[in-house]
Amino acid sequence: MNAELRNHIIELLDKGTRLDGRSLLDYRKPVKVEYDASNSAEGSARITIGDTELIVGIKMEVSTPYPDTPDQGGLMVNTELLPLSNPEFESGPPSIEAIELSRVVDRGIRESKAIDMKKLCLIEGEKAWTVIIDICPINAAGNLFDASALGALAALKNAKFPKLGEGEVVDYSEKTDEALPLAKMPVSVTVCKIGSHFIIDPTTEEEKVIDARLTVATDEKNQLCALQKGGDYPLTIDDISKMLDIGVEKCNELRKAL
Repeated sequence: MNAELRNHIIELLDKGTRLDGRSLLDYRKPVKVEYDASNSAEGSARITIGDTELIVGIKMEVSTPYPDTPDQGGLMVNTELLPLSNPEFESGPPSIEAIELSRVVDRGIRESKAIDMKKLCLIEGEKAWTVIIDICPINAAGNLFDASALGALAALKNAKFPKLGEGEVVDYSEKTDEALPLAKMPVSVTVCKIGSHFIIDPTTEEEKVIDARLTVATDEKNQLCALQKGGDYPLTIDDISKMLDIGVEKCNELRKAL
């Protein structure tokens, strides 16, 4: 079945179109960011890209810094792929797909140094804030990589520190007006290769026949922050160069949704 689907998709790509009528380098509409999607999180956002929808929430807790970074806070990214969002997902421990998605989102934020981690330190070597990003797809209809990265950034922008009581005990019932110390705004675009063609924002059907993909993260100055290659087939230097150019251009387009 996938071979037939692949041949059909490539035939359409040869003609400059796709299953849903888009051109190869168009995002589905709408691309929408809604803030304050959850009242219980320190920051949250709801992301819509076409039929793909997800919610990202930020939680903050006080923990002990890692020994090799005693003056810095921490960052964790978790993804839960629920069967309700896509029947191909299964309940249970995080799948390989969920782990990879979390790592790609984490890499874009961490490698760009989007958060000033030193400003999260409360007592060097003893206590620091840990920022936890939780990603939960509502309708997984393709391109969770870009939607999740955009949602994580939007939720980080929206986040406010909870109140600290005596002994650095967190009072989650009350938020302060202090925002997270964001130094950069990294956005990610995943460029996919099918046959000899490059596309962005793949649907679920297109994702089944992708040869390779490259997630490109850039900041607001178009500086390259992170790369993550996926898929079973290799990429040539020329492929990577073309995919980088597409990714940088489309990052600026996607950033407007913020």
